[in-house]
Amino acid sequence: MFVTHDLLAGIGVGLISGLASGFTGTSPGGGLVIFSVLLLGAEQHMAQGTSLIAQVPPTGLAGVRRYWQSGNRSPLQWIVWIGIGFLVGGAGGGYAAAAVSDAILQWTYVVYLVALIAALVLRRDRKDGSHEADNPKELPWLPLFLIGMLAGFSSGFMGIGGGLAITVGLAAGLRVPQHQAQLVSLIFSIIPTNIPAAWIYWSKGVMVGWPAIIGILAGLWIGTDSGARMANGVSKSVLRRTMIALVALMAIYMTYKALN
Repeated sequence: MFVTHDLLAGIGVGLISGLASGFTGTSPGGGLVIFSVLLLGAEQHMAQGTSLIAQVPPTGLAGVRRYWQSGNRSPLQWIVWIGIGFLVGGAGGGYAAAAVSDAILQWTYVVYLVALIAALVLRRDRKDGSHEADNPKELPWLPLFLIGMLAGFSSGFMGIGGGLAITVGLAAGLRVPQHQAQLVSLIFSIIPTNIPAAWIYWSKGVMVGWPAIIGILAGLWIGTDSGARMANGVSKSVLRRTMIALVALMAIYMTYKALN
Protein backbone atom coordinates (compact mmCIF):
# COMPACT_ATOMS: atom_id res chain seq x y z
CA MET A 1 0.00 0.00 0.00
CA PHE A 2 2.72 2.43 0.99
CA VAL A 3 4.81 1.38 -1.99
CA THR A 4 1.95 2.14 -4.41
CA HIS A 5 1.29 5.50 -2.72
CA ASP A 6 4.95 6.51 -2.88
CA LEU A 7 5.22 5.41 -6.52
CA LEU A 8 2.14 7.38 -7.60
CA ALA A 9 3.14 10.42 -5.55
CA GLY A 10 6.61 10.22 -7.09
CA ILE A 11 5.14 10.14 -10.59
CA GLY A 12 3.10 13.24 -9.75
CA VAL A 13 6.16 15.03 -8.39
CA GLY A 14 8.23 14.13 -11.46
CA LEU A 15 5.52 14.93 -14.01
CA ILE A 16 4.75 18.41 -12.66
CA SER A 17 8.42 19.22 -12.14
CA GLY A 18 9.27 17.92 -15.61
CA LEU A 19 6.60 20.03 -17.31
CA ALA A 20 7.91 23.14 -15.57
CA SER A 21 11.49 22.17 -16.37
CA GLY A 22 10.88 21.54 -20.06
CA PHE A 23 8.81 24.67 -20.57
CA THR A 24 11.14 27.08 -18.77
CA GLY A 25 14.34 25.26 -19.75
CA THR A 26 15.54 24.86 -16.18
CA SER A 27 16.67 21.75 -14.40
CA PRO A 28 13.77 20.23 -12.46
CA GLY A 29 15.38 20.71 -9.05
CA GLY A 30 13.26 23.57 -7.78
CA GLY A 31 10.03 21.81 -8.58
CA LEU A 32 11.34 18.55 -7.16
CA VAL A 33 12.13 20.19 -3.83
CA ILE A 34 8.76 21.96 -3.63
CA PHE A 35 6.63 18.97 -4.61
CA SER A 36 8.67 16.49 -2.58
CA VAL A 37 7.75 18.57 0.46
CA LEU A 38 4.14 19.02 -0.69
CA LEU A 39 3.24 15.56 -2.05
CA LEU A 40 5.71 13.26 -0.32
CA GLY A 41 5.79 15.03 3.03
CA ALA A 42 9.58 15.18 3.02
CA GLU A 43 11.52 17.54 5.28
CA GLN A 44 13.75 20.15 3.63
CA HIS A 45 17.04 18.22 3.76
CA MET A 46 15.33 15.04 2.55
CA ALA A 47 13.55 16.90 -0.28
CA GLN A 48 16.86 18.39 -1.41
CA GLY A 49 18.66 15.04 -1.30
CA THR A 50 15.83 13.44 -3.26
CA SER A 51 15.98 16.22 -5.85
CA LEU A 52 19.73 15.89 -6.39
CA ILE A 53 19.68 12.08 -6.60
CA ALA A 54 16.75 12.11 -9.05
CA GLN A 55 18.68 14.48 -11.31
CA VAL A 56 21.68 12.17 -11.78
CA PRO A 57 20.01 10.05 -14.55
CA PRO A 58 19.62 11.98 -17.86
CA THR A 59 15.86 12.55 -17.55
CA GLY A 60 16.10 15.85 -19.44
CA LEU A 61 17.39 14.21 -22.63
CA ALA A 62 13.98 14.27 -24.31
CA GLY A 63 13.66 17.99 -23.57
CA VAL A 64 17.11 18.75 -24.98
CA ARG A 65 16.18 16.87 -28.15
CA ARG A 66 13.07 19.03 -28.57
CA TYR A 67 15.07 22.28 -28.28
CA TRP A 68 17.75 20.93 -30.61
CA GLN A 69 15.19 19.94 -33.25
CA SER A 70 13.84 23.51 -33.15
CA GLY A 71 17.23 24.88 -34.24
CA ASN A 72 18.70 25.93 -30.89
CA ARG A 73 22.41 25.21 -30.39
CA SER A 74 24.97 25.54 -27.60
CA PRO A 75 28.69 26.23 -28.17
CA LEU A 76 30.87 23.57 -26.54
CA GLN A 77 33.01 26.12 -24.70
CA TRP A 78 29.95 27.33 -22.79
CA ILE A 79 29.27 23.82 -21.52
CA VAL A 80 32.91 23.29 -20.55
CA TRP A 81 33.33 26.48 -18.50
CA ILE A 82 29.91 26.31 -16.86
CA GLY A 83 30.51 22.62 -16.11
CA ILE A 84 33.87 23.28 -14.40
CA GLY A 85 32.31 25.99 -12.27
CA PHE A 86 29.36 23.73 -11.48
CA LEU A 87 31.59 20.95 -10.13
CA VAL A 88 33.50 23.36 -7.89
CA GLY A 89 30.38 25.08 -6.55
CA GLY A 90 28.36 21.88 -6.16
CA ALA A 91 30.76 20.19 -3.76
CA GLY A 92 31.01 23.32 -1.61
CA GLY A 93 27.24 23.76 -1.53
CA GLY A 94 26.62 20.15 -0.51
CA TYR A 95 28.98 20.33 2.46
CA ALA A 96 27.58 23.71 3.51
CA ALA A 97 23.99 22.43 3.46
CA ALA A 98 24.83 19.55 5.77
CA ALA A 99 25.96 22.01 8.43
CA VAL A 100 22.85 24.21 8.65
CA SER A 101 19.25 23.83 9.78
CA ASP A 102 16.10 23.35 7.68
CA ALA A 103 15.03 26.91 8.51
CA ILE A 104 18.26 28.40 7.13
CA LEU A 105 17.90 26.36 3.95
CA GLN A 106 14.31 27.49 3.49
CA TRP A 107 15.09 31.18 3.96
CA THR A 108 18.16 30.96 1.73
CA TYR A 109 15.92 29.36 -0.88
CA VAL A 110 13.47 32.29 -0.64
CA VAL A 111 16.20 34.94 -0.93
CA TYR A 112 17.75 33.12 -3.88
CA LEU A 113 14.44 32.91 -5.75
CA VAL A 114 13.65 36.59 -5.10
CA ALA A 115 17.07 37.56 -6.48
CA LEU A 116 16.43 35.55 -9.65
CA ILE A 117 13.01 37.17 -10.05
CA ALA A 118 14.62 40.61 -9.76
CA ALA A 119 17.19 39.73 -12.43
CA LEU A 120 14.47 38.57 -14.82
CA VAL A 121 12.19 41.56 -14.18
CA LEU A 122 15.01 44.09 -14.56
CA ARG A 123 16.02 42.65 -17.91
CA ARG A 124 14.55 44.82 -20.66
CA ASP A 125 14.07 43.94 -24.31
CA ARG A 126 14.88 46.59 -26.88
CA LYS A 127 12.76 47.01 -29.95
CA ASP A 128 15.70 46.44 -32.28
CA GLY A 129 16.51 43.16 -30.54
CA SER A 130 19.97 44.40 -29.52
CA HIS A 131 19.44 43.10 -26.01
CA GLU A 132 20.78 39.78 -27.22
CA ALA A 133 24.48 39.04 -27.58
CA ASP A 134 25.70 39.98 -31.08
CA ASN A 135 27.92 36.92 -31.25
CA PRO A 136 27.13 34.67 -28.31
CA LYS A 137 29.86 32.20 -29.25
CA GLU A 138 32.44 34.76 -28.10
CA LEU A 139 31.23 35.02 -24.51
CA PRO A 140 34.21 35.35 -22.10
CA TRP A 141 35.08 32.33 -19.99
CA LEU A 142 35.05 34.01 -16.57
CA PRO A 143 31.33 34.96 -16.49
CA LEU A 144 30.46 31.46 -17.71
CA PHE A 145 32.63 29.92 -14.96
CA LEU A 146 31.01 32.15 -12.32
CA ILE A 147 27.52 31.26 -13.55
CA GLY A 148 28.52 27.61 -13.24
CA MET A 149 29.82 28.13 -9.70
CA LEU A 150 26.60 29.86 -8.64
CA ALA A 151 24.52 27.13 -10.27
CA GLY A 152 26.62 24.41 -8.65
CA PHE A 153 26.50 25.99 -5.20
CA SER A 154 22.74 26.50 -5.41
CA SER A 155 22.42 22.89 -6.52
CA GLY A 156 24.42 21.53 -3.62
CA PHE A 157 23.14 23.91 -0.97
CA MET A 158 19.46 24.00 -1.93
CA GLY A 159 19.08 20.85 -4.02
CA ILE A 160 17.52 22.67 -6.95
CA GLY A 161 19.75 21.54 -9.79
CA GLY A 162 21.22 24.94 -10.70
CA GLY A 163 19.23 25.32 -13.92
CA LEU A 164 17.54 28.53 -12.77
CA ALA A 165 20.90 30.19 -12.20
CA ILE A 166 22.18 29.08 -15.61
CA THR A 167 19.09 30.26 -17.50
CA VAL A 168 18.86 33.59 -15.68
CA GLY A 169 22.63 34.15 -15.80
CA LEU A 170 22.81 33.59 -19.55
CA ALA A 171 19.54 35.29 -20.53
CA ALA A 172 19.47 38.23 -18.12
CA GLY A 173 23.18 38.56 -17.35
CA LEU A 174 24.90 37.76 -20.66
CA ARG A 175 21.89 38.52 -22.90
CA VAL A 176 21.80 35.17 -24.61
CA PRO A 177 18.51 34.48 -26.50
CA GLN A 178 15.95 32.91 -24.15
CA HIS A 179 15.46 29.63 -26.02
CA GLN A 180 19.22 29.14 -26.33
CA ALA A 181 19.76 29.87 -22.63
CA GLN A 182 17.08 27.31 -21.77
CA LEU A 183 18.75 24.69 -23.98
CA VAL A 184 22.07 25.18 -22.15
CA SER A 185 20.32 24.81 -18.80
CA LEU A 186 18.59 21.59 -19.88
CA ILE A 187 21.88 20.17 -21.16
CA PHE A 188 23.09 20.30 -17.57
CA SER A 189 20.16 18.14 -16.55
CA ILE A 190 21.69 15.30 -18.60
CA ILE A 191 25.32 15.91 -17.58
CA PRO A 192 25.80 14.46 -14.06
CA THR A 193 27.66 17.50 -12.71
CA ASN A 194 25.64 17.31 -9.49
CA ILE A 195 27.11 13.91 -8.56
CA PRO A 196 29.44 15.36 -5.85
CA ALA A 197 26.51 17.08 -4.11
CA ALA A 198 24.19 14.09 -4.61
CA TRP A 199 26.81 11.77 -3.11
CA ILE A 200 27.02 13.90 0.03
CA TYR A 201 23.27 13.60 0.57
CA TRP A 202 23.29 9.91 -0.41
CA SER A 203 26.06 9.08 2.05
CA LYS A 204 24.02 10.64 4.84
CA GLY A 205 20.85 8.73 3.82
CA VAL A 206 18.94 11.96 3.20
CA MET A 207 16.42 10.89 0.54
CA VAL A 208 12.96 9.37 0.19
CA GLY A 209 12.39 5.68 -0.58
CA TRP A 210 13.16 4.01 -3.90
CA PRO A 211 9.52 3.61 -5.04
CA ALA A 212 9.14 7.40 -4.93
CA ILE A 213 12.49 7.89 -6.71
CA ILE A 214 11.47 5.51 -9.51
CA GLY A 215 8.15 7.32 -9.89
CA ILE A 216 9.89 10.70 -10.01
CA LEU A 217 12.25 9.54 -12.76
CA ALA A 218 9.36 8.24 -14.89
CA GLY A 219 7.40 11.46 -14.41
CA LEU A 220 10.42 13.63 -15.22
CA TRP A 221 11.07 11.89 -18.53
CA ILE A 222 7.49 12.35 -19.74
CA GLY A 223 7.00 15.83 -18.30
CA THR A 224 10.24 17.33 -19.61
CA ASP A 225 9.57 16.16 -23.15
CA SER A 226 6.02 17.61 -23.10
CA GLY A 227 7.13 20.89 -21.54
CA ALA A 228 9.93 21.41 -24.07
CA ARG A 229 7.55 20.73 -26.94
CA MET A 230 5.21 23.45 -25.65
CA ALA A 231 8.09 25.91 -25.07
CA ASN A 232 9.23 25.76 -28.69
CA GLY A 233 5.79 26.93 -29.80
CA VAL A 234 5.76 30.21 -27.86
CA SER A 235 7.77 33.44 -27.90
CA LYS A 236 10.74 34.27 -25.66
CA SER A 237 8.70 36.94 -23.84
CA VAL A 238 6.06 34.35 -22.92
CA LEU A 239 8.79 32.03 -21.67
CA ARG A 240 10.32 34.76 -19.51
CA ARG A 241 6.98 35.84 -18.02
CA THR A 242 6.13 32.21 -17.28
CA MET A 243 9.48 31.74 -15.56
CA ILE A 244 8.93 34.84 -13.43
CA ALA A 245 5.49 33.59 -12.39
CA LEU A 246 6.78 30.10 -11.61
CA VAL A 247 9.72 31.33 -9.53
CA ALA A 248 7.43 33.77 -7.70
CA LEU A 249 5.04 30.96 -6.75
CA MET A 250 7.97 28.88 -5.52
CA ALA A 251 9.22 31.80 -3.42
CA ILE A 252 5.77 32.36 -1.90
CA TYR A 253 5.41 28.69 -1.00
CA MET A 254 8.88 28.46 0.57
CA THR A 255 8.19 31.64 2.54
CA TYR A 256 5.03 29.99 3.89
CA LYS A 257 7.00 26.87 4.85
CA ALA A 258 9.73 28.92 6.53
CA LEU A 259 7.17 30.85 8.59
CA ASN A 260 5.43 27.67 9.73
